[in-house]
Amino acid sequence: MSNQLRFQVVEEAFKKKAVEVPTPSERPSAYFGKYVFSRDKMFKYLPNRIYNKLIDVIDNGARLDRSIADAVAEGMKKWAMEMGATHYTHWFQPLTEGTAEKHDAFVEHDGKGGMVENFSGKLLVQQEPDASSFPNGGIRNTFEARGYSAWDPTSPVFIIDDTLCIPTIFIAYTGEALDYKAPLLRSLHAVDKAATDVCRYFYDDVKKVQVNLGWEQEYFLVDEGLYSARPDLMLTGRTLMGHESAKNQQMDDHYFGTIPDRVQAFMKDLEIQALELAIPCKTRHNEVAPNQFELAPIFEECNLAVDHNMLLMSLMKRVAHNHGFRVLLHEKPFDGINGSGKHNNWSLSTDTGVLLHAPGKSQEDRAADKDAVAKENLRFVTFIVETLMAVYRHNGLLKASIMSATNAHRLGGNEAPPAIISSFLGKQLNELLDHIELSDRDDLFNLKGKQGMEIDIPQIPDLIIDNTDRNRTSPFAFTGNRFEFRAPGSSSNCASAMIALNSAMAEALQSFKKRVDERIAQGDSKLSAILDILREDIKICKPVRFDGNGYSEAWVEEAERRGLDVENSCPIIYEHYLDESSVHMFESTKVMNRKELEARNEVKWETYVKTVQIEARVMGDLSMNHIIPVSTHYQSQLIKNVQGMKDVFPADEAYRLSARNLKLIQEIAERTERIEQLVEELTDARRVANRIQSIHERAIAYHDTVCPKMDAIRNEIDHLELIVEDGLWSLPKYRELLFIR
Repeated sequence: MSNQLRFQVVEEAFKKKAVEVPTPSERPSAYFGKYVFSRDKMFKYLPNRIYNKLIDVIDNGARLDRSIADAVAEGMKKWAMEMGATHYTHWFQPLTEGTAEKHDAFVEHDGKGGMVENFSGKLLVQQEPDASSFPNGGIRNTFEARGYSAWDPTSPVFIIDDTLCIPTIFIAYTGEALDYKAPLLRSLHAVDKAATDVCRYFYDDVKKVQVNLGWEQEYFLVDEGLYSARPDLMLTGRTLMGHESAKNQQMDDHYFGTIPDRVQAFMKDLEIQALELAIPCKTRHNEVAPNQFELAPIFEECNLAVDHNMLLMSLMKRVAHNHGFRVLLHEKPFDGINGSGKHNNWSLSTDTGVLLHAPGKSQEDRAADKDAVAKENLRFVTFIVETLMAVYRHNGLLKASIMSATNAHRLGGNEAPPAIISSFLGKQLNELLDHIELSDRDDLFNLKGKQGMEIDIPQIPDLIIDNTDRNRTSPFAFTGNRFEFRAPGSSSNCASAMIALNSAMAEALQSFKKRVDERIAQGDSKLSAILDILREDIKICKPVRFDGNGYSEAWVEEAERRGLDVENSCPIIYEHYLDESSVHMFESTKVMNRKELEARNEVKWETYVKTVQIEARVMGDLSMNHIIPVSTHYQSQLIKNVQGMKDVFPADEAYRLSARNLKLIQEIAERTERIEQLVEELTDARRVANRIQSIHERAIAYHDTVCPKMDAIRNEIDHLELIVEDGLWSLPKYRELLFIR
């Protein structure tokens, strides 16, 4: 890219104005869910008997009766066509971290030489994508291509442009799950059953336990022209080279700062379209790094929340394009500043209340109803402790569920939690668990609710203070009525982490109930049995509780002593999916079998290899075709300057005046020579790794031999960027990429 073109791109990017976004005349509540076949539309477009049967499937888990499918499909088609839809698609989530869809029109021959709009129950319920063309870990070969997508009625259908999108699962002809949704639904069922059984120790009327998820989506925006001038951003999603800007996030002035006009217009447009798709957007703000932002919705049922996040990520890219931006969902698109995560706020609720919410009654209420408060306290502690048991027993698996080649760059630095799974509880809750563990009495305990804090300013009201602080370095922190799983990456499918966490939680609750029932059968009272098992579990899971600084070296050593997983190699971390404890957990909860787990790990290792492989190829290409030519061109200019000095000045004087240029000439020569050598070594390392038959061992080889070469090349290039004349440097720099005007 020529210098003139580079500066033209930068100048045009800075001149862009915010796209005018028309504001709907109605309030958001009036157009919320406009393009979703929600319950009110089901009631309007479906016969009453069909509507009641479908609601029974959605709310109570009744098996879908195919006999109602034709009537449901007819109602959906009528609504969709009234909204302008002409096509339909099964919308599913293969193991690509994205979504997939194939559009078919509502048309069939009418038998008279014409056509008729048609959409049958058969087409609604089931379709047949080519299973061998999606990541499948060897479950499906090219000559064994059959797979099925099947309608998930618990997630409502929606319209994008002219297409009716039907959320579905995706399974192989032989029955194995080839997506994220199928095992997620199984894990939600497992938690529902296990948690409902435990709830009935405390409340006889609980019929159902639901997992709730509130994700927080972080992302970067860059000007589209600048993005197009960076081949590394286009092909890998991150900058493989680039010296940090003199000013980045060190002033802490971007976080919660005033949102730039162009970004505000993008956010407004995005929110309108998201609300029309029933994605309940609640929060938007500047994040810590320049050009980094966050969007978060209201909590939803976990399956629906995952669907909405996947839909939103696709929507963000389309809306950003209309505003002259590109959305970067890579976990670490820029070196030296914050990466982007997707914090998963996870909680459990019943049809009667929130299970992880501590009782918050007034002193008067406590005095009047001590038994009820004591029961609620015991319920709260039970579910907190069993969550900790799930995290402790499977801390390595939980790390594997959020690990990727891209997220590995983010974890452990610039506010991202470290790659060690621990849980922050706060002083009050820690003291309470310690008290229960050490006490040998069967008396119950009180929990303090939120406290008031007086501020010595008359005009300011008292603050209500939570009973826990927040620890930004904790991967799994308790934040009042939920746990915040901060480790998932920005580009990931939330379902990956939720499948592992839900399954571990179901196993922990099953174990808890089995042991309590055994004590009761031996003659213990229910209260005594519950407290005894809680004491055992509090002691067992104590190593996972950590409220300190997760970034400290001392914590790494301490975590290893506690038996927590401290591995940093992504391919090795994936091995936890095949630990016998993991396989047993997934199979006992009926979420996934060994064959599915083995296949998913094959996909993970292959994805890791391909990600690093693409980055290495792009790095080599940019090094040889951009960086070295530009650097040597500048070097030639310096050489001409030195030669000119000799023609003008005496030899000694010319040498003295050319000393700086001579030093630069030498440094450029040395660094370009090292880059050429490292690129050759990088290519050789890839070739050696590619000859390894085992995808597992190949992934480890890429991590151990290819990635270090890329880091070394980047170091040389970033130093050259500081040396070479700014006008010659062919790639937009961080100072241009990171500040939207």
